[in-house]
Amino acid sequence: MYTEKEVLQFTEEEDVRFIRLAFCDVFGNQKNVAVMSGELERAFRDGISFDASAIKGFGDASRSDLLLFPDPSTLTVLPWRPSNGKVMRMYCDIKYPDGTPFPCDSRAFLKKAVSDAAGAGIVCNFGPEFEFYLFNTDENGMPTEPYDRAGYFDVAPADKGENFRREVCLTLEKMGIRPETSHHEEGPGQNEIDFRYGDALTAADNAITFKWAVRTAAASNGLYAEFSPKPLGGEAGSGMHINISVASLTGGADPTPAFMAGIMEHICGMTLFLNPTAESYERLFGDKAPGYVSWSEQNRSQLIRIPAAVGAYKRLELRSPDCCANPYLAFALLIYAGLDGVKRGLTPPPPVDLNLASAPESVTDKLKKLPEDLSEARQAALSDGFIKSTLPAHITDIYTAEG
Repeated sequence: MYTEKEVLQFTEEEDVRFIRLAFCDVFGNQKNVAVMSGELERAFRDGISFDASAIKGFGDASRSDLLLFPDPSTLTVLPWRPSNGKVMRMYCDIKYPDGTPFPCDSRAFLKKAVSDAAGAGIVCNFGPEFEFYLFNTDENGMPTEPYDRAGYFDVAPADKGENFRREVCLTLEKMGIRPETSHHEEGPGQNEIDFRYGDALTAADNAITFKWAVRTAAASNGLYAEFSPKPLGGEAGSGMHINISVASLTGGADPTPAFMAGIMEHICGMTLFLNPTAESYERLFGDKAPGYVSWSEQNRSQLIRIPAAVGAYKRLELRSPDCCANPYLAFALLIYAGLDGVKRGLTPPPPVDLNLASAPESVTDKLKKLPEDLSEARQAALSDGFIKSTLPAHITDIYTAEG
């Protein structure tokens, strides 16, 4: 964790010439502006201005001036940039010129959720799992066919992504992110890299960094990394399974069951923000992508799975989200939903230990369904009092707008 003074010292000692000030729009797309090292002190003190009207969802020209204030704790050097005249990146807080926080800053929204959880005596750690496809590219850099035809856990030479995953893992380590496992997934050219869980804000920052590192490595190897939920019809979809561990800060009873019940209570209203594209619903209701509000201790067809793990790795795994979700919004909403379950003393329903993809209607008819398309997800969000009372209204308006 760096302080402002330490960052300024680091830039001088390590020959850092460029600083990327990064942030995300409301959909989780990373944006940045580069400043020279001589401007960093001013950035910490006064912020760096930008035109918010040019960022989708950030407003119009009537109040377009916003300021970026770098968070020194997020400093990392970009390993793929030159070693002479290094480039580093910091994530930023977004504020109006009068110093008030910008309400569509999803990173600030997650910070508030973490603080509110701590105030309620709850701490959460998050560990997202990203699946993505690698494609060969044409002369214009556009994706063509899958990089290989390997399957789940296959090895080289069938698995052509082995060296690519190695490169990404080593890059992540240099950026302060700890990879744990990597493998070929079920689809042709489909890969997964998992990194160590962390506190909610760090995990969300790492999620944005991870996608950037993967896309950068793919481009440098003449490949295209695709994180969309269903890039190939008839093949496995790509998810962002979210592992959540929950603990009491006061040493009380395990809050996990009530926390899980809160997520299940509000999952339909949250689905729009966890699965924000039309393509998201081509993946749901599939073989291993959930479509019903249910849980099981190990069954992978359920909304929530409790993996076979002990100690620090004991957790619940939410399997519906995909990689198009903004991780800051997703994690914040899950925290607030879980807190609501804890405050109200909710209890989860009995587990469903069946493969719901092939279960008879006599079973599935008794279960609540997730929204089946983007229109249903919009309506579920608009009709959910939890979303209305939790999420800034402007963000809800942006997500529920047609088109």
